[in-house]
Amino acid sequence: MSTESVAESIPPGYKQTEVGVIPEDWEIVTLGNVVTKFIHGGTPSTKHEDYWKGDIPWITGADILNQQVSEIRRLITTDAVKNSSTNIVNKGNLLLVSRTGVGKLAIASCDIAISQDFTGICTKNDNLSTEYLFRFLDMNQSFLKNQNQGTSILGITRETLSSILIFFPPTLAEQEAIATALSDTDALIESLEQLIAKKRQIKQGAMQELLTGKRRLPGFEVKKGYKHTEIGMIPEDWVVKTLGSFCEIVAGRDLVRDDFSPIDSDMHKFPIYSNSIADKGLYGYSKSYQYEPDKITVTARGDVGHAFYRSMKFSAIGRLLVLSSQQQYDLRFITEYINNFVDFALESTGVPQLTAPQISKYAIALPSNITEQTAIATILSDMDAEITALEEKLSKTRQIKQGMMQELLTGRIRLV
Repeated sequence: MSTESVAESIPPGYKQTEVGVIPEDWEIVTLGNVVTKFIHGGTPSTKHEDYWKGDIPWITGADILNQQVSEIRRLITTDAVKNSSTNIVNKGNLLLVSRTGVGKLAIASCDIAISQDFTGICTKNDNLSTEYLFRFLDMNQSFLKNQNQGTSILGITRETLSSILIFFPPTLAEQEAIATALSDTDALIESLEQLIAKKRQIKQGAMQELLTGKRRLPGFEVKKGYKHTEIGMIPEDWVVKTLGSFCEIVAGRDLVRDDFSPIDSDMHKFPIYSNSIADKGLYGYSKSYQYEPDKITVTARGDVGHAFYRSMKFSAIGRLLVLSSQQQYDLRFITEYINNFVDFALESTGVPQLTAPQISKYAIALPSNITEQTAIATILSDMDAEITALEEKLSKTRQIKQGMMQELLTGRIRLV
């Protein structure tokens, strides 16, 4: 491309630089030029137990989760600091993991001592906001990881850190506006994560009560009380059944290559499931199908014993077990019960595997009335749907944050 063409493609108010196109009023400097000092870390001697009975927080790279200090697990004394290579990074400065987990970083929420995993970064706050620098380095984690050097323990040298190019708006007000916008998005992400965790705990509690009959839904208790069975205490009006007594159990076939596509289309519209756990075992798509809806698949190779309810036509491969009910049972209830209360014992000494004869012997407890099975399964299914919707919202919010970083930290969008 000619120089004239490049110039024509640069929007008004922007300039071409060694880091790409950025606003004309943005600065480019090396990290070393905006840092007052880099602080190294170390570990006090564990032979001196008294060093570890103080009140000064001390952290390693493992203590950084989701770009913040997760918790303070160890406290050291002033003598530990004086007699070791650890140092204290003051509140508000950057903590960068520069070896063993390179790229993780946080802003110190208090005065904190650091291990050799870290480099503390103290900025000249007169022209560069620490919060902005944190966001800038967070966006460039992959670049930081690529700067690893060393033969045994990889890390970033002080010289490499000093030479990293930083570009930023001319005013602290704009830098802080960018940092605040990204911080607000992080807060939304964290709140969604906490809500999802809470919803999962609620569902776990509901499963423990509903799938065992410890709590009965209104109108379903026919006979009060509980009874002893080979799989534990269950309600008097529940039954114990082996999977083989009411299910036909078969194993998936080999993949038919001529029928296969890795993506769905009008031609390949039927899912193919394997023994994988990821993506609920989805392997690809097929022109045809083997099984009608309302089936259970159970992983039979590798990570065995995971059940998934299948609500649409599908095919199964790789000896994946397929369970079809031959009587009136709600297979969604059966799926939840298998995943929570059936512990499959492996008979193979090599690659873990399950077979149809093996799984057919396992017993489950369930209401004798399919209406109660369905009522329980529906409650749990509704909980799953709520959790899935929140997970999709979380995923979309994370994508939005990535887009915001690319736009705000390069000046493509200006906030001030």
